Amino acid sequence: MVQPKDLNPFESPQAFYGAELRRLREAASLSQEGLGELVFCSGAYIGQMEVAARRPQLDLSQRIDAVLNTGGQLERLCMMVLRATKHAEYFAHVNELMEQASAIYEFAGQILPGLLQTEAYARALIRATCPLLPEEKVEERVKARMERAVLFDNPTAPLYWAILHESALRMAVCDRAETRVQLLHIVELARRRKIMVQVVPFSAGAHPLVGGATTVMSFEEAPAAVYVEGAHSGHLLDSPGIVNVYQRAYDCARAVALSPEASLTLIESVAEEFGTHEHNGGPEQGPVA
Repeated sequence: MVQPKDLNPFESPQAFYGAELRRLREAASLSQEGLGELVFCSGAYIGQMEVAARRPQLDLSQRIDAVLNTGGQLERLCMMVLRATKHAEYFAHVNELMEQASAIYEFAGQILPGLLQTEAYARALIRATCPLLPEEKVEERVKARMERAVLFDNPTAPLYWAILHESALRMAVCDRAETRVQLLHIVELARRRKIMVQVVPFSAGAHPLVGGATTVMSFEEAPAAVYVEGAHSGHLLDSPGIVNVYQRAYDCARAVALSPEASLTLIESVAEEFGTHEHNGGPEQGPVA
């Protein structure tokens, strides 16, 4: 059972949701475990929402409303929480889990992972994927993405291991000079021992994670979870069987990837190709052949 803590309900929409959830649960004379059983989740998760440690989910809020007969109060509060987030609704909970994870394993097939992106790369990518998004919204998303990278400076930062397909290195999302900076940024993080990076070269051919973007998260006191993402949506998977499939697939990708040192050498080489191409008067954009 998660014990109550001093929580200002007006600190944030999420804190207000937690305070109301606790008030409604206690008014119904239910324990966290008791409510969890009725809505098909753990009592620990109920407790974490009450102390604003976990973000509420819409479908769960709807089930709690039905059990506690609230007239849709928690659903409305959940919508308020989701609207207040800096991230896309489908990603907000995943970002929260990443902050709590003991280890994060990412595979990037075509686009570099958000945690590794530079500001210029993130801005160009957001503009490309959301061409009608107002510029102020673009900048809000860029800022939110950059803020995620503070995770690496946290003393309790999770182990972070990225496997990047060579195509993700060679796609010039931003201009060539900025792409070079982006690639060298990844090398710097690895050289500073903030992250572990491997590259799957084109020569490796197909493998179980080919083409996708996948994140496997493990936790000290909770089951592992997997997040898979497309251009405009993402899905969090926590079924043990499915998680095991993705963990094995990640291991296979790691097995066909270059060693960490050879991977950094390749990233540096591709970065210099971008720089050399620009220096020689080549076009400003487009992948290196």
